[in-house]
Amino acid sequence: MNQPKTKLVITAGEPAGIGADICLGLKTINNVELYIIADPSLLASRASALHKKIDFNICDDTNHLSDNYDNNKLNIIPLKLQCDSTPGELNPVNSQYVLQMLDLACDLCLNNIVDAMVTGPVQKSIINEAGFNFTGHTEYLANRASTTYAIHPVMMLATRTLRVALATTHLALKDVSQAITQDSLTETLTILNDFLKQQAGIKYPTILVCGLNPHAGEDGNLGDEEITTIIPVIEKLKQQDFNLIGPLPADTLFTQKYLDNADAVLAMYHDQGLPVLKYSGFGKAVNITLGLPFVRTSVDHGTALDLAATGKANASSLMEAIDMAIDLTRVQ
Repeated sequence: MNQPKTKLVITAGEPAGIGADICLGLKTINNVELYIIADPSLLASRASALHKKIDFNICDDTNHLSDNYDNNKLNIIPLKLQCDSTPGELNPVNSQYVLQMLDLACDLCLNNIVDAMVTGPVQKSIINEAGFNFTGHTEYLANRASTTYAIHPVMMLATRTLRVALATTHLALKDVSQAITQDSLTETLTILNDFLKQQAGIKYPTILVCGLNPHAGEDGNLGDEEITTIIPVIEKLKQQDFNLIGPLPADTLFTQKYLDNADAVLAMYHDQGLPVLKYSGFGKAVNITLGLPFVRTSVDHGTALDLAATGKANASSLMEAIDMAIDLTRVQ
C-alpha cells in the first residue's frame, strides 16, 4: 500500500531578505509535495539575480492542489506583493503581504488541505513599523488558530541532538517573571511532555527545567520564583509521573553531565536557552511551535538582508525544517 503524499506549504518570509533565495534552492523530495506561498514575480526576479534558471508551476486553485502539482517544477501558490521589493531594503508597505502569507498557510493547515507549514524568516521590526502588533510567528499563528481551538503555544528549537523549549517567548526581560505562573508553567510542561511522547516517540521523556534566577535562586537569596512557582509545579507534575529534573542553574545545566541523559530542556526565557542551542547547531536547528492543531516548523535564522540576492544564503536550516515537518507529520 502506497503511503499518501505529505503536503507542505512554505511561506517565503520577508521579501527583502533571503527567504526567496533559499526557497529557490528546494529540491524534489520523494512522496512529498512542496508548495511555496510567494509572489511569482519576486521569485522570478530573485532567480534572475542569482543566475538560476527555474521553471515555476502556478497552483492558484488551493482546493485542488495535488491535481495541479508538477514534480519537475517549483510549485507556487501565488500571492501578490503590495509593492515591488528590492533585495536588502525593507519596506513596511509589504508587511501586509508577509502576514497574508501566514494567514493563508495557517488556513490551509486548519482546513486540512496541507499537512504542515514551514515558515521562512520575517522581520518583526518592519511589521510593527507598519502598524501591526506582531511579536513573532509563534504568537501570531496561535492567535490565528485560537478562533477555532484553545491554544497555548510553546516555542521549541531543536537540532538532532538537543531540544530547548521556552516557558516564555518574545517578552522584554523585565516582564518574564510575572509571565511565569504555576498554571502557565504546568501547561507548558504538559504540552512539551506530550510532544516528546506522542510525536518524538519517547516513552518516558526526561525534561531538565531551568531555574529563572542565577544559581536557580540559591535558596531564595537571589530571587524566590523557584520556591514560589517552579518547584511546586515540578513536584505536582512528578506526582503525575512526569520525569522532571530541576530547577537547575542554567549556567551548568547545558553540560554533558546533564544533557547526556535528557530529552529536552525547558528554559524560562528566550535568551536563557537559545544561545546555547544556536551555538551548538546554527544552520541545522529547527524552530517548532508546540500546542498548535497542526505541525509548524521554521528556520532558525533571520532575514539576513545583507545576503539577499548575493548567492551566499545557506538553505540548510530550511531543509532541516522541511525534513522535521515531514517526520512530525508522519507520526501524528
